[in-house]
Amino acid sequence: MIGLASDHAGYALKQVVKKYLDTRGLAYKDFGCFSEESCDYSDFGHYLGAAIDNDECERGIAICGSGEGISMTLNKHKHVRAALVWMPTIAKLARQHNDANVLVMPGRFISEADAEECVSLFLETPFEGGRHLRRIEKI
Repeated sequence: MIGLASDHAGYALKQVVKKYLDTRGLAYKDFGCFSEESCDYSDFGHYLGAAIDNDECERGIAICGSGEGISMTLNKHKHVRAALVWMPTIAKLARQHNDANVLVMPGRFISEADAEECVSLFLETPFEGGRHLRRIEKI
């Protein structure tokens, strides 16, 4: 199960991500927000973070205007490794080297095409382990 979260600035891109996941037949749960009405990214980041902590979701995708606020919120959760990604190469490296389990994107600064490619790489790229595991264990 993939968890989704956004604030109002990330809502439109989250709808694009949902459509992309639907075309691939992937299950997801949307933790909000549910419109472009102004709201607080932290509320929805905590909902997704708790779902990761409680094994309700294996991975997540989160979006706010810059990606920073929701990323900071998510990374307060013990079992979350949220990576702020704005280009496909970063999405791939976040999985390969950091075993990121939440992809965070800046809704105001990434194209729909790049976002879809980031989602694809995030979902398909395996963690390399090895020396990277030692580093993650130190977090």
